[in-house]
Parts: sequence; C-alpha cells; structure tokens
Amino acid sequence: MDWLLQQSINGLGLGSIYALIALGYTMVYGVLRFINFAHSDILMLGAFAAFYLEPQVSRLLGGPESVLGAILIAALAAGLCALLGILIEFLAYRPLRQRPRLAVLITAIGVSLFIEFTAQHDKVFSAKTQFFPRLLPEHTFQWGQVFFSSTDLLVPAVTALMLGAMWFIVQKTRTGTAMRAVSFNQQAASLMGVNVNRIISFTFGLGSALAAIAGILYAMKAPGIEPLMGVQPGLRAFIAAVLGGIGNLPGAVVGGLVLGILETFLGGIPWLSSYRDGIAFAILILILLFKPAGLLGKATVEKV
Repeated sequence: MDWLLQQSINGLGLGSIYALIALGYTMVYGVLRFINFAHSDILMLGAFAAFYLEPQVSRLLGGPESVLGAILIAALAAGLCALLGILIEFLAYRPLRQRPRLAVLITAIGVSLFIEFTAQHDKVFSAKTQFFPRLLPEHTFQWGQVFFSSTDLLVPAVTALMLGAMWFIVQKTRTGTAMRAVSFNQQAASLMGVNVNRIISFTFGLGSALAAIAGILYAMKAPGIEPLMGVQPGLRAFIAAVLGGIGNLPGAVVGGLVLGILETFLGGIPWLSSYRDGIAFAILILILLFKPAGLLGKATVEKV
C-alpha cells in the first residue's frame, strides 16, 4: 500500500508537469490546427530565464528562497517567453499561414533545432548541465513509509490554477470568445471584426508563458538544466495532449496525469523499468489505433 501511495504521489507530480506543457500545445492546436514543436524549447528557455533572474531578484528582495521572489521570477520568465513566442509566430509561422500544413510543421521542427543548437553555444548557455537554484524553501513530509516534498504539492496546485485560468480566459472573456471563433472559422471571424493576427499572437504568447512556468517547475524537481532538457518532457506532453484529446483543455490535463501516473507505476516495476521511455510511445500508438480523438476529444468529419 505504501508503494502504491508513493508511486501515486510521484506520478501526480510528473503528470502535472506534462499537463502544464500539454496545455500550451493544445491551445495553439485549437486555434491554428498545427503542432508547435518549438514549444518544448520555450520550456527550456523559461528554466534558463529563471536561472539568470534568480540572483537579481534575490539581491532586490534581500535574500533567496522567498514566495514573493519565486512569484516574481516566474512572472518575469513567463513574460519573456510570451514575448519570444509572439516573435516566433510573427517571424516563422505567420508568413506560412496560407501554405500547406506540412510546410508549417517542417518550419516548427527547424525553429526547435535552431533554438536547441544556438543555446548549446558556449557564448549562450553552453552544453553543460547547470545547477538550478532553489526558488522556495523545501520541506519534506513523511506519512508512514511514504515521503513527499512541498514541491510535490506545489506542482499539481499550480497546474490546477493554470487550468482554471485558461478555462476562464477561453470561456468567460471577449478574447476567449474571439479565440473560439478563430478556431472555428478564421475567415468568418475576420468578417465579424475579429483581429485574427492579434488573437493568434495572444494564443502563442499564452502558450509560451505556460511552457515557461512548466520549465521552472520541471527544473525544481530535476535541479540540473541544459539546452536539451525540454526534448523528453515536450514529447511526452505532446503524447499527453493527443491522449486527452488535442484541442481540449481539460483533456490535456487528464492526458498528462494519466500518462505521468502510468509511466511512474510501470517504471517502478523492475522488469518494466528499462522500457520506461517506450511506455509513452506505446500509449500513443494504442490511442491512435483505438480512439484517435483522445479520451475527451470528439471525432469530427473534415471536408476535403
């Protein structure tokens, strides 16, 4: 029983990070119907932004490891990554908006590789792993033979907060209404007075801010950061988005939690632990074979 509870806690923390990254994937897909594969690299840039901001914020506030400092660092990193996401959309994706989706997909992969290899340059971040500073005081709790930390509680709480904020923006604001209109039909939305370019830029900025926050939380759980740190969680978050139903916000969270818990439980079984990296891709194959729309997605007919 202790093993089950311990693995559940571990899986919930890991799945919450996948869910937070998947929210960014699914928001962009919901509006533009394409996967922004550079999203996982925005996660890495968010972690490095926090890494370089932490000494400055600590000096400003008179000491490290404070709640106010962590909130300020996360807000600044999210803002920087939001601006970067808007810039990437403007320079790389907007000129290809009327081109075939394959062209946009190849460009997204190219942008991802460009960010990764630029970040590995010695005059940028370098390829070596760097220690991520502690942003908050960390406490460890024990319940019987089960151990968990304050970070294990923080990650699901932040994910739930972000999901609530995204739902409110999409469902209860004028910008969210415009996002749903652009998702349904860009031309009709434009004829009704919606500034399509502004809505798409806002979506990219919001998704990139989510990726930055996810990157900070991921770095807090795995203290080493390096330019390729976003590749594996980014791939798993994409699978989580497909599993839950890509384009569906609650589906992204459900997919992330399911994937994180399954990966943790199956990875904790000795004879399956060596196959842990393949579990996510096996789940992707199964979901595409038997329920392509995802757990919470709805099958749609697309006219050719």
